[in-house]
Amino acid sequence: MSSSDRHGPLSHNVRRISHMNIPGGGQIEVKGNYAYIGHIAPPHGTSIIDVSDPGSPRLVSKIDLPGMDSHSHKVRVVGDDLMIVNSERHRRHFFRKGKRIPEISSNLGKTLGRPASEQEIARELDVAPEDLLLLAEADKRGYRDGGFRIYDIADRTRPREIVFQKTAGYGVHRFDVDEHYAYISTEMDGFNGPILVIYDISNPLQPAEVSRWWLPSQKIAEGEKPLWINHRVRLHHAMRFQNQLWAACCGAGFRVVDVSDISSPETIGAYDYHPPVPDTTHTALRVPFRINGLDIAIVIDEQHEHHKGQPHAFMWVFDVSDIGNMKPLSTYHVSEADSPWSRVPGGVFGAHQFQEHMDSTLVYAAWFSGGLRIVDIANPLLPEEKGFFIPEPAQGAVAPLSNDVDVDSRGLIYLLDRINGLDILELGS
Repeated sequence: MSSSDRHGPLSHNVRRISHMNIPGGGQIEVKGNYAYIGHIAPPHGTSIIDVSDPGSPRLVSKIDLPGMDSHSHKVRVVGDDLMIVNSERHRRHFFRKGKRIPEISSNLGKTLGRPASEQEIARELDVAPEDLLLLAEADKRGYRDGGFRIYDIADRTRPREIVFQKTAGYGVHRFDVDEHYAYISTEMDGFNGPILVIYDISNPLQPAEVSRWWLPSQKIAEGEKPLWINHRVRLHHAMRFQNQLWAACCGAGFRVVDVSDISSPETIGAYDYHPPVPDTTHTALRVPFRINGLDIAIVIDEQHEHHKGQPHAFMWVFDVSDIGNMKPLSTYHVSEADSPWSRVPGGVFGAHQFQEHMDSTLVYAAWFSGGLRIVDIANPLLPEEKGFFIPEPAQGAVAPLSNDVDVDSRGLIYLLDRINGLDILELGS
């Protein structure tokens, strides 16, 4: 590794142009002279940043959320003047545990032959005893703000909400959009975990549901049984390529969905590597050009809790020339030796996300405490790292937590930390 300052970032073949202190984010998209950031934690919602001078990025507007129940950590821009953000229950995995309190209390009571104590119930849920009341009250109150919002951003300094499309459950997680449709991953009544709901947004004032797609086992309203607990088999999100959607399905690998008839999505391909791979499938992206005569897709998993003896989450390269018989060609890993933050208690080390568009064979991947990794798949049988950048931890954090990345039309790289901070970078210096 190379670094001019052991207290600063570590990098190879990547130069930092500027750094901006900004609340941690879940997604960044750069279009034209502006970067759009969806923040992880309320009350921070969405920020619009002028990056016309990458050496001096400037906040031009910020949308704050009205309360602490929801976050809007994902953002996409459509055309010149529309912005879409999600609305999802903040800390949804934590609050979902509240629904299990009655079941766990009953099961423990049967096992113990007496009523379970708060300490015993909390231990089973992996929460603090003082959290039980908070969980029970939140479950009783329910959550009704799931959905997505569309903003008019013709004036970037004054984003104007034009519609709030509500969905159900804990709301919308991630999504893809184009000028005609929004491909929304959301919880809906009668389903276990997020499914795909496609909305026609050609009239952004009145989004209209067009169709739905889900995995077998999700439609519990019709008696289907969930395959995994804790919503493990579910849609993470789907990315459109021509008349296909490439759907990352968490604990079920990925699917290819034909949307030639947008009103009737149909699964035409699948690849599931669970088990033995322990981490969930985060994003599947069809490369929009052939490499070495092959149709290629890249897939990245998300690191959660790491179990000793298991691989950290990593990236895959697939030959998808035959959708009915897709084959892995190679994988790309970052070893624990490649980051000084890989074993820091309280940190997260492993893959998370790559930029959701490609115009070369370079993949820009956010690797949590492994920072940014730039990987060339020109030889899809042997991906090769061309550079990396590991930022210093945000103030008060035990390790960096690189969460998302985008690349603009100038080739500049935007690396977003989950806790705090945006770095604008350049390859090859």
